[in-house]
Amino acid sequence: MGRYGTSVGMIVHEEQPFNAETGLASLTESLTATDAFYVRGHGAVPEVDPGAWRLRVHGAVERELDLSLATLREAFREREEIATLQCAGNRRAGLIAIRDIPGEAPWGPGATGTATWTGVALADVLALAGPLREAAHVGFEGADVSQEAEPAQRFGGSIPLDKACRHEVLLAWAMNGEPLQPVHGAPLRLVVPGYIGARSVKWLERIEVRSTPWQGYFQNVVYRLLPEDGTPGPGAGMPLGLVALNSDVLSPAEGDTLPAGPVEVRGYAFAGGERYVARVDVSIDGGTSWSQAELLDDLGLWAWRHWRITVDLAPGDHEILVRAWDSSAATQPEHEAALWNPKGYVNNARPRVRVHAADG
Repeated sequence: MGRYGTSVGMIVHEEQPFNAETGLASLTESLTATDAFYVRGHGAVPEVDPGAWRLRVHGAVERELDLSLATLREAFREREEIATLQCAGNRRAGLIAIRDIPGEAPWGPGATGTATWTGVALADVLALAGPLREAAHVGFEGADVSQEAEPAQRFGGSIPLDKACRHEVLLAWAMNGEPLQPVHGAPLRLVVPGYIGARSVKWLERIEVRSTPWQGYFQNVVYRLLPEDGTPGPGAGMPLGLVALNSDVLSPAEGDTLPAGPVEVRGYAFAGGERYVARVDVSIDGGTSWSQAELLDDLGLWAWRHWRITVDLAPGDHEILVRAWDSSAATQPEHEAALWNPKGYVNNARPRVRVHAADG
């Protein structure tokens, strides 16, 4: 096993804070194994005593709450949701190949994963607290302290109250049927399906119902989409929230040499928001013609769709090109060059994999 009980097959980008992405082989499963699930950390993994831990709910509410893990389990109905989490920096390596992005990890396509999450609905806890009329956003703060922030601070963020009151948003204590591991946010984490992973705050200790969005460093400065010539700063660019439609090829891998003839191509697609993957097309001639792939297991609105297709490769070099479509009839941008931005976020261009087909 690797650090924090993670799989040795993970691609580690940084040891402290720990940042590692899932290897392609582990992404081929409908549900991502817990030990292979990507980790995005902004500070050291905190040591939290589950017995002494409390969740504070306060702010624009009728009554403040101070909840233990036992109370959460006993007082609210347990819920389960299959949901994909995806880092806003997923596939950043493709943008770095166009132009360097100093100080940012070169995430490939493995900063994503799908798990079964168990806990209670955030909406049920908020209903007990009673949001006041001015309430419009719900903020979250974890126990992890980031030295990257200016000034150093706990990681936090917020989502609109309307989303927070949806039944799919969970306060989760289990992942894939087992108690949360420390590296994934034990004893309790937030899971916000359809939103960038940064909103699913780990090691959750505080919920603040607010009239305005969270003003902390990671929402007001970091996780924002800047124009190509933009400079990071408070309120610059636009805040990232909903995940953009994305996909990637899981097999064959870039640079593979394959026998000429029938070849199975597999991958994933994820729509984000409340959209779903409606179709995936694959081209082996640079986009001149397309064939529709088969969509595999439907895990529900909040999860990715795996897909597969068998293509016939003549001897020689080929570029496999993929485009996903979502339920709003949106598809992926053609080229990464048009998406480059100073933080390397939201690379959802059509993935391309180059392979060589060898004649028997």
